[in-house]
Amino acid sequence: MELDQVYRDNVNDLYRYLYSLSKDHFIAEDLVQESFYRAYLHLEDYEISNIRAWLFKVAYHAFIDLLRKNKRFVIQEPKEEPHSSKETPEKRLLEKESFQLLINDIHSLKEQEKHVLLLCDLHQLSYSEAAEILEMNLNTLKSHLHRGRKKVMEKVKERK
Repeated sequence: MELDQVYRDNVNDLYRYLYSLSKDHFIAEDLVQESFYRAYLHLEDYEISNIRAWLFKVAYHAFIDLLRKNKRFVIQEPKEEPHSSKETPEKRLLEKESFQLLINDIHSLKEQEKHVLLLCDLHQLSYSEAAEILEMNLNTLKSHLHRGRKKVMEKVKERK
């Protein structure tokens, strides 16, 4: 498989996943590059059937390695992103606030519940792919997902 094509197909999804974990544009970019560097080093060594799930696993481990390296990791507020001219400023602001509230709710969960929700619901990976990435049993993943969704829904209902 050609690494250039794999990069073009998956770079945006990996960036969004890593940005949702780190909440920092520059860290997410660095981690995406680190993930593809690791993929470049090991891609020929492995027989990979699902390259997308494998890349998410590599990205997840790159993020965990960064956390371990920087024990005093500080999460910052997301920076302003470029916007589309088709949307009104009010609509963009409301969507951004709603999405940020949802992300904050997800980040208030336990670590495993947070990672499961981000992979399965936000990045739409299958349960088996997410379980492989997080190195957990499929039933355990489903339990974390159910509890995480329930907690997030309760928080959303409290706001209304």
